[in-house]
This record gives sequence, structure tokens and C-alpha cells, in this order.
Amino acid sequence: MHPKKFALWLFIVTVVMIFAAFTSAHIVRQADGNWLVYDIPPMLWITSGIILTSSIFMQWAYIAAKRDKLEQVKLALSITTILGLVFLYGQFQAWGQLVDAGVFFVGNPAGSFMYVFTGIHAAHLISGVIYLLYMLISSFKYKVHAKNMLNMDMCTTYWHFLGGLWIYLFIFLLLNH
Repeated sequence: MHPKKFALWLFIVTVVMIFAAFTSAHIVRQADGNWLVYDIPPMLWITSGIILTSSIFMQWAYIAAKRDKLEQVKLALSITTILGLVFLYGQFQAWGQLVDAGVFFVGNPAGSFMYVFTGIHAAHLISGVIYLLYMLISSFKYKVHAKNMLNMDMCTTYWHFLGGLWIYLFIFLLLNH
């Protein structure tokens, strides 16, 4: 395994451990009582669809790069990047829906956990969008092709991980809010 890929996998394992700790803390704290029951913001359903759609375009970019279809790579990476930004905007809108419903970061642990889960995921997604922008710029410089797939492979892995992580968090929140 390439050392950069190994480092990426170590980072992914670290992120998994962070969210495992947060979800465990959520379950333990919820069992203590004094837990605010609230509806999941409707925007989170939309952002979940957006992140899944972005993974489809990311996979298209990866396959196109392996086949040296550079125009498709540029298009698919552009769409993935835009969808990543739309996802982030949607998450911000979900926070507005939480505020409108009277769920705040301070006041009840239930709301605090929701903001922490979505905020930390958003921070990681911002890093993913930055990586996508790097790959997009590289594709316009013809540095993404079948003989140079390391960064494309890593970016694809990270993006799919972020999508999978969000789906896990969303299902967790649906089942435990």
C-alpha cells in the first residue's frame, strides 16, 4: 500500500473513532433523562439525497479517470464539488430549522449533540471539498489520468467515506433523537 493511502486510512479510522465516541456519549447521556425530543430538520433528508448523489458523480469521475476520459473527469468532479457545497449550505439551513424549532446548541444535550454531529461532519466535508477542488484543478492541468490515479483514488475513497459517515449519522439521529 502506498504510504499516502495508508495515512488516509489512518485518518479515516481516527474519524470513525471520534464519531463512535460521540454516538456512544449520545446514547449514554440520553439514558440519563432530561432529553429534549424534537423532529429531525426536514432539510437533512434533502442533504442526505445530495450526498448520495454526489457519491455517484464521484464514482463516475473515478471511472472516467481510469479510462482517460478527461472531459468526463472534469465534468463529474465539477458536479461533485458543487453538490458538496450544496450539501454544506443545506446543513446550514438545517441549523436554521433547528433554531426555528427551539433547538439550540446550549440548553439541552439533545440539541448540543445534533449541532456537534453536523458541525464536525461539515468540517470534514469542507476538507473533502478542498480535496475535490485540488483534484478539479489537477484535472484541468491534465494530471489526472489512468497512469496517475493515486490522488484520484484517495479523493474518491475519502469522499465516499464522508458520504457513508453522513448516512450513518443521519440514521443514528433518526433512531435516537
